[in-house]
Amino acid sequence: MLLIFDMGKEGSARNLYHPSHVDGSANAKASWTKKNYQGRYVSPANGLLVHGMKNDPASFGTSKAMPCMKRQMVICKHLRMVAFVVGLMCSFFLLDSLMLTVIHHISFHNGPGPRKSKVPQEVRSRFDDMEKTEKIMYGRLISLASTALAKNGFQHGSFAQWEEPEQAAKWRPCADKQNLVHQEHAKKKTGYILVSANGGLNQQRVAVCNAVAVAALLNATLVLPKFLYSSVWKDTSQFGDIYQEEYFINYLKDDVNIVKELPSHLQFLDIEAIGSQITDMDIMKEAKPMYFVKVVLPLLLKNDVVHFLGFGNRLAFDPLPSNLQKLRCKCNFHALKFVPRIQEIGSLLVRRIRKYESGLTELDKYLLGSYMPDAPTKGHNISGEPARYLALHMRFEMDMVAYSLCDFGGGETERRELQAYREIHFPTLIMRIRNNSISPEELRNLGRCPLMPEEAALLLSALAFKRETYIYLAGSQIYGGQSRMLPFTRLYPNLITKEDLLSPSELAPFRNFSSQLAALDFIACATSDVFAMTDSGSQLSSLVTGFRTYHGRGNAPTLRPNKKRFAKILSENRTIQWNEFEERVRKMIEENQRVTVRRRGRSIYRQPRTPGCMCQAPNRIPSTLL
Repeated sequence: MLLIFDMGKEGSARNLYHPSHVDGSANAKASWTKKNYQGRYVSPANGLLVHGMKNDPASFGTSKAMPCMKRQMVICKHLRMVAFVVGLMCSFFLLDSLMLTVIHHISFHNGPGPRKSKVPQEVRSRFDDMEKTEKIMYGRLISLASTALAKNGFQHGSFAQWEEPEQAAKWRPCADKQNLVHQEHAKKKTGYILVSANGGLNQQRVAVCNAVAVAALLNATLVLPKFLYSSVWKDTSQFGDIYQEEYFINYLKDDVNIVKELPSHLQFLDIEAIGSQITDMDIMKEAKPMYFVKVVLPLLLKNDVVHFLGFGNRLAFDPLPSNLQKLRCKCNFHALKFVPRIQEIGSLLVRRIRKYESGLTELDKYLLGSYMPDAPTKGHNISGEPARYLALHMRFEMDMVAYSLCDFGGGETERRELQAYREIHFPTLIMRIRNNSISPEELRNLGRCPLMPEEAALLLSALAFKRETYIYLAGSQIYGGQSRMLPFTRLYPNLITKEDLLSPSELAPFRNFSSQLAALDFIACATSDVFAMTDSGSQLSSLVTGFRTYHGRGNAPTLRPNKKRFAKILSENRTIQWNEFEERVRKMIEENQRVTVRRRGRSIYRQPRTPGCMCQAPNRIPSTLL
């Protein structure tokens, strides 16, 4: 409310607002007087005109009018006093609200920004939005994180966030060594195995390696895998569009026979009609090798061909003969190399993230091939930018958010939007909800909700990553868009994606191929100095983690939160102090970074520290190529 006062000669305050703004009674309206341009007051109650000098007899008329006029002046005086008091109280309320807003704003933005932004203004502006659209659930913790980031780079902390535990360097790759499978390779072939892999890039990769192992198990010839078109991924890419076909065939030639297509006499065979098509519905998840020997082998011997339609995660990790386990590792970590055009743009992407020709690692050598940048002079830094960057896979897309059944602070509008998405894309989930519902609060406490961008920012803040840290975001379709990302970018403004660093013409060949775009993200994440994830169950995060473990030589740390423990910590957001928040988050991450041998039943693609895949070495291996 805006208050306007007219101070007279004697310093009395005259409120010029209509009293109906303060008191809507008929009496107040009837006794109101307005000041005209000559300094007079007009009383609408009796039509009298009152001049400013009370001792002027001509101004008052007869003496009978004097008591009436005095009463009116007293009433006006009281009304002005009431209006003044009410207005003063409103002013205090307004001032109080304004001060709270200013304090919150200052607290949130406290601290200087980086001395020199590493991200161009046009890149950062993509994340700018109106303050009022910002979605935030942990305002207090975000404010504490902002204050902590301003304290000169966490000088009090000692968390080694850029390093792996020392024991990690004692493990080295050995899946490419001589395998025993080739000794059985010369036997007569049992038939041909076709595989049509479903899902996205990473799920297809798992299916291909499992198919290689099954072909070796059954002594069959593997036809180069096909990729199914998905209405979700909408990608028509085939094996040869992503991976080097000839390299794949030749690298595994001593272990399994691979051909590009079926022989002519089988090409027009109705495989489904003869009963040789096997879908994911026909095979239990992580089936044991004996299933393939008892069920699939007889079909091969009878019909000379078997078609696995889908073939996601359908081969168990244990028990499995060590030579087949080693072959799966060999396929995943050595035989599947990206085609040159993906390597070329991937190399360009990594160089632009690093902003200079960095020291080259085994990860660079494998993923970029002949497109590796020339090794720079030791210690030379062309651009003056920091050498290191963090890659973050933030699994917060629409499908993940909707499937989780969690609440993310968007109110009724968000709930309706997510429910509509579920009804279209997850009809079976809708039926499950009706039969066994669980509240969003319970889901969050159990750690079943995907981490929001602001939660990811809090995680990095607690781990002592500075505000200036250069962060590559894998994938850019964050649910909620810019408003959802604002809490993150206010703490970490140097955030970029492949769309920021590559020109439209450089991205054009990949634009309509989600798996090929995912391959670029895979390269940027795998070659990063630190890789952080928000969901350890995602295929990209799992495969990148395993790839960094296998080829990283003990110099490729991965940060993986325990979502249930993190949810417990965040549930205390209204009372927990920042020092305690840091300590508990760091302890959680350190426990997940312990170097251990793969446990039985766990994925070798994510945890390759297992006999036949990786071997222990007594001495640390140099991290860079000389």
